[in-house]
Amino acid sequence: MRTPLRRTPSVAVSLTVSLALLAACGGADQDTIEGSADRGSLTVGIRFDQPGLAQRRIDGKVVGFDVDVAKYIATELDVDEKNITWKEARSADREKLITSGEVDFVVATYSITDKRKEQVAFAGPYFRTGQGILVRFTDQDITGPEGLNGKNLCSVTGSTSAQKVESDFAQGVNLVEYGQYSDCVTALLAGNVDAVTTDEVILAGFAAENPELLKLVGKTFSTEEYGVGLAKSDTGGLADVNAAIRKMISSGEWEKSLLRNVGESGIEIPEPPRLSGS
Repeated sequence: MRTPLRRTPSVAVSLTVSLALLAACGGADQDTIEGSADRGSLTVGIRFDQPGLAQRRIDGKVVGFDVDVAKYIATELDVDEKNITWKEARSADREKLITSGEVDFVVATYSITDKRKEQVAFAGPYFRTGQGILVRFTDQDITGPEGLNGKNLCSVTGSTSAQKVESDFAQGVNLVEYGQYSDCVTALLAGNVDAVTTDEVILAGFAAENPELLKLVGKTFSTEEYGVGLAKSDTGGLADVNAAIRKMISSGEWEKSLLRNVGESGIEIPEPPRLSGS
């Protein structure tokens, strides 16, 4: 009786399996910042409506301090800025963009809070500021948050700034919400609201664009630390982004970017924040 022949896998099948195993063992996880960087591109969430920080111009170019921070991080990950896809990250959408994987990370005046840490991780902080009040230049009544009782105060959906004013300073304030800070500023210029509140550095950009129409009043009344938001599971990405932030600060590029983007607004450039472990 003839012994049955043992069939062996074809060379092509063997090679395919081997390559698949190599791909699985080598390289970064596809759902991490490093994985995206290894593929040569990154998707970054930023604001499109914050002068001096992150603004999309009419020609489509994005400019500002947050944009510079994102570009610096990308460069440290060996990704050319031309291979960054910029995605708008409004206040109410930032956690969703990160947890859904629509972006690799978010640099969008994103204050680090315990509640947000339940959903995302934060690298940084890369900037420290405080909450302020923006009013029309001719307004003499509002000199700080205490003067907002009976006034219409605007902030954006998903922000806690207006609620802080109501709970801590002016229980009789009327809160108004819009989708973007630029909408609040338009409403302020039109007389539909009396003041806008958020972080002072954000408001300073709008005041610098309209120096004869808008002004900041009072002193800052909170401490806000901006972080780079990313997936909680991406521990490698967290370390890489923190390393990039530290290098941007130590190299002097951090201060140069701030002076270039918000220096003319008149606000004092703060000392760079100290990252944990630095």
